[in-house]
Amino acid sequence: MVHNILIATDGSELADKAVLQGIALAKALGARVTGVTVSEPFHVVTADVPMVEDTLDEYDRRVAEKARAVLSRVERAAQDAGVPCDTVHVSEDDPYEGILKAAAQTGADMIAMASHGRRGIAALLLGSQTRKVLTHSTLPVIVYR
Repeated sequence: MVHNILIATDGSELADKAVLQGIALAKALGARVTGVTVSEPFHVVTADVPMVEDTLDEYDRRVAEKARAVLSRVERAAQDAGVPCDTVHVSEDDPYEGILKAAAQTGADMIAMASHGRRGIAALLLGSQTRKVLTHSTLPVIVYR
């Protein structure tokens, strides 16, 4: 029986669709949802332009604001559907690890997330967080495309 579905989102349009589908599934199952978004922690040595341009405090503030905006969409959608919702913002270098840690910490029974469906060189170069979650998760994972 599923009691808590962890819904991973990066705030993209595709992820927003997965959020709505995950909430609909939770409603049908009588489960609650936990929305999670993962942000990369600040690194002093990096090629990531926003980190190079920001101080640690500025970066943390900007990342926290983005996470609040992304997670507030999950909260609103869950509230509109009448589904209980919690949210969590995780700081982790690899998003898939943050998603799996959040699943363990929140007692999730299932993970729902989107997949951009990249193939070929793009998939090799960019990697697939969804594939990594599928590979490393001991929980059922539902993927929306």
